[in-house]
Amino acid sequence: MSARVLRVTGASAVWSPGLESAGSATVECVDGRIAAAPDDAVVETLDAGGGVVTPGLVNAHHHLLQSAFRTLPGTRSVEMAGWLARMREAYVAARVDPELVELSARVALAESLLCGVTTVADHHLTWPTGADPVQIAGAAYAGAQILGSRLAFVRGTAGDDPDAAAASVEAIHAAHLPGATGGVTVDGMRQLAVGPSGVHADGPATFAALGEVARRLGLRRRTQANEQVDVARAAELYGRRPLDLLEEWGWLEPDVTLAHLCDVTDPEIALIAGSGVSATHAPACDLPMGWGVAPVARLRDSGVAMGLGTSGGGSNDAGHLLADARLAMQVAPLAGRPLDALEVLEMITAGGADGLGRPELGRLAPGSAADLVVWDVSGVADAGVADPIRGLLWACPGRRPRHVVVGGRVVVRDFELVTADERALAAELREQCARRGIGR
Repeated sequence: MSARVLRVTGASAVWSPGLESAGSATVECVDGRIAAAPDDAVVETLDAGGGVVTPGLVNAHHHLLQSAFRTLPGTRSVEMAGWLARMREAYVAARVDPELVELSARVALAESLLCGVTTVADHHLTWPTGADPVQIAGAAYAGAQILGSRLAFVRGTAGDDPDAAAASVEAIHAAHLPGATGGVTVDGMRQLAVGPSGVHADGPATFAALGEVARRLGLRRRTQANEQVDVARAAELYGRRPLDLLEEWGWLEPDVTLAHLCDVTDPEIALIAGSGVSATHAPACDLPMGWGVAPVARLRDSGVAMGLGTSGGGSNDAGHLLADARLAMQVAPLAGRPLDALEVLEMITAGGADGLGRPELGRLAPGSAADLVVWDVSGVADAGVADPIRGLLWACPGRRPRHVVVGGRVVVRDFELVTADERALAAELREQCARRGIGR
């Protein structure tokens, strides 16, 4: 069988962490990897037409289900404890089931691809009584498969029974990740991880149970830490800080990623850096809600590997990672030194990938997964931009990619989804929201 080759031609620049080329540039993808094409290969050509090529972006922290719950009444400009209660109420009223999970995932992942995001980590925290966790996870995976997106599904908890949650991880793994190694399928399209919501919602028994099943199956671990409610509840319940508890419970280790980290002290930054954990910044969730600003520069300067996530539609009504990267760059001086655009580009590519334990993602080096984005920089928003790479963040924050490639397959071409009808997806979710009374 001849190799499957995609050749991306005519780019004015190609950027990847540790790599930047200017002038007429070509990227070749062979059987889903970045590699030089064999001489006798049949080649499909994708015209980059003077655009800028980057690796596919990695959204390191999302809640796909929340895409059905955007701008929900009672969820804006409220304290986090009130927000959590309102979201729980909305999930119950909407009768969350696999159908809603799949529709929400399809919409959110379509939005992601149309923003240049090729891999999403979905921290799923909603498990209705009586629902089959295997079906819930399968619905999210099915949505990703339809769109051609990579999905890291995080079996989360928020006060769930520890033993039942751990058992469901094994069942999800057996059903949806055949032949997986380290929680990743052979084709790299599906990943499974575990993730308590945080010490505000889950106790030591849950962290222990999910930690044990993660070790047994070789899965990554993820949790949320040091948002305002997390700090307050840890003090109320344990008289401790969240990171002290995570360290005691064995959750400050290199296979763990911590999201948010809005309220951390300098000694805690040193603790995080020394433990080898990675972290995820979510400014477009935390800032509008008044939940705080993570000290990203100080974390990075301490050696912490940082990714970036949009979080979900319940707190950030958009899933536009590039726009959130711009926001992260703009607000960084509020919590430390300024961040350069290339630092933030690294966060939304290799940084997020490394937090998933996926060094083959977020890069365009030989052997890396052939996930890439072609960005058009020919319009008025990019006119006068001296550095088109940094300009991806500084100029045109709502830009759409011209082309998106996942595993060497084109999934967005000329600004439109190839794998689904965007408007039909939107109409279907709107109908579901109306039928279930979501948003009333």
